[in-house]
Amino acid sequence: MAYLTKTSSVNLHLLQIHCLRITTSFGIEGKLVILFEVILLSAAAFLAGTLNSIAGGGSFLTFPALVYIGIPPISANATSAVAVFPGYLSGAFGFVKELKTYGLRQLGTLIFLAAIGGVLGALLLLVTPNDIFKLIIPYLLLFATGLFAFGDKITIYLASKGKTQKSKNWILTLFVSTYGGYFNGGLGIVLLALFSVLGYRDLNLMNGLKNVLSFILSAASIITFAFADIVDWEWALIMMVSATIGGYFGAVIARKMPKQLVRNLIIFIGLFMSAAFYFM
Repeated sequence: MAYLTKTSSVNLHLLQIHCLRITTSFGIEGKLVILFEVILLSAAAFLAGTLNSIAGGGSFLTFPALVYIGIPPISANATSAVAVFPGYLSGAFGFVKELKTYGLRQLGTLIFLAAIGGVLGALLLLVTPNDIFKLIIPYLLLFATGLFAFGDKITIYLASKGKTQKSKNWILTLFVSTYGGYFNGGLGIVLLALFSVLGYRDLNLMNGLKNVLSFILSAASIITFAFADIVDWEWALIMMVSATIGGYFGAVIARKMPKQLVRNLIIFIGLFMSAAFYFM
């Protein structure tokens, strides 16, 4: 609780700094607009952190919220990645016991491929024109929503197919990591499906590896985005803290809230956002 109080204070301080900066530059109408944006993005990030703790799908809220306030799609995608980034590391710590049983050499190979894929995906995003990216957004969101909706069935189906040839393992891992660096919607489901294809069966280990690879490839892509200067850091920091607080509450209520209800809500949001971006 002390951590939560301290984090809340940091978030409030960031909000105060942001609001103080804009009050010297805008009239009363501008102040109200900025206040609305602060509340909207903070709420979106808070709910995203909560959803990620329970079932995933937080990017369905952070990315559209950033686009809604006028952030260019590519910058919004990068800023959204920063906003949900801390939750991956805390999630990985929850599976330390299982990760300790995993071979260090194998883990090192996965981390290396995740880092390379994260950079490749980020670079691919950087060379994608905003207009083109805007056109494919609804299809990316719909693809991620479909993965989220049918993720369990996909994982079971792929698991029944057994292992792939070892020579293809690194290609699949690199491909999935590149997708995550480009657009991280549905990344968790894609990674779980990957591990099923590779022959993994321990769900706790798979979740631990999922969080580790998500953290690594996100870190690699964020560093790339930072060098390209496409992250809106003021919003990213506010959303990052809000998402962290949301993740704390998500962990608390995860045991009380029906997971299927949350999944249905995320699927609805994903479909709604896909349609909204398609008709924009």
